[in-house]
Amino acid sequence: MLYFAYGSNLNHFQMKRRCKDSIFLKKINLKNFRLNFRSKYRAADIEPKKNSIVPGGLFEISNSDEKKLDIYEDYPILYKKYYFNYYGKKIMTYTMVKKSPFMFPTDRYLNIVKKGYKDCNLDKRFLIKALNQK
Repeated sequence: MLYFAYGSNLNHFQMKRRCKDSIFLKKINLKNFRLNFRSKYRAADIEPKKNSIVPGGLFEISNSDEKKLDIYEDYPILYKKYYFNYYGKKIMTYTMVKKSPFMFPTDRYLNIVKKGYKDCNLDKRFLIKALNQK
């Protein structure tokens, strides 16, 4: 199955530890969404926003990887699954169930995400923009 990562799962080391079968394929952009950070965990989330994009990493994951991600993402309580089509392929990602207000991420979490941006060669400007929301 194809999985779109946009937060801490962009970090290749963390993703491999969490999902041993995962293979990073390439970076892609999710159109008409924007990155946000929220909840008591101050974790990454995506929300619909016209003319905005969320850069992320496209991974191939196994069924057992998906089950591990479900547990990690606290599915279906904290995150729900969201499916979208990318050039005719069905891709799964997670999006938060409750859209609480913006919460600046912890340094530890943010450093994992920053390393993930580097691992996937993503444009950091989108991350900086998400962190500067008021």
